[in-house]
Amino acid sequence: MFTIKKTSIFPASRHAVFLKLQELKTLQYIAAPYATFTPVDVTNAFIWAPGSATSYHFKLFGIIPYGTHTIRIEKFDEADGVSSRESNKHVPVWNHDILLEVIDDAHTRYTDVVTIDAGWKTIFIYVWARCFYSHRQRKWKKMLSS
Repeated sequence: MFTIKKTSIFPASRHAVFLKLQELKTLQYIAAPYATFTPVDVTNAFIWAPGSATSYHFKLFGIIPYGTHTIRIEKFDEADGVSSRESNKHVPVWNHDILLEVIDDAHTRYTDVVTIDAGWKTIFIYVWARCFYSHRQRKWKKMLSS
């Protein structure tokens, strides 16, 4: 089991960041091109609420099928952050916490904390995930700056 922790300062209020977290298009934008998420059930495509679970066809780099990725939301709150327990057949444990800390009215400290366990594949998934979360936070900054 490995844990990744990545923090950035975003040029937006915590409220603005939290609103963007609620949109599927945000996930799709910040993940590309490292990963794509296509809803399995478009009627239940993106419900972020404690107790909810949604599933996505997951592709590495947008072309390599990597199974169905399920996201179970444990916590989804602007003040307390986001906590999800995620998995797919290749990575049975992908626990993701997002912390949103107010710096001032125009800046938020955003932290991803991700714990991964994929058996013998964990080290390879960890290396990919470190790059992925650095990429995600760069894309977040770009999106929030425009």
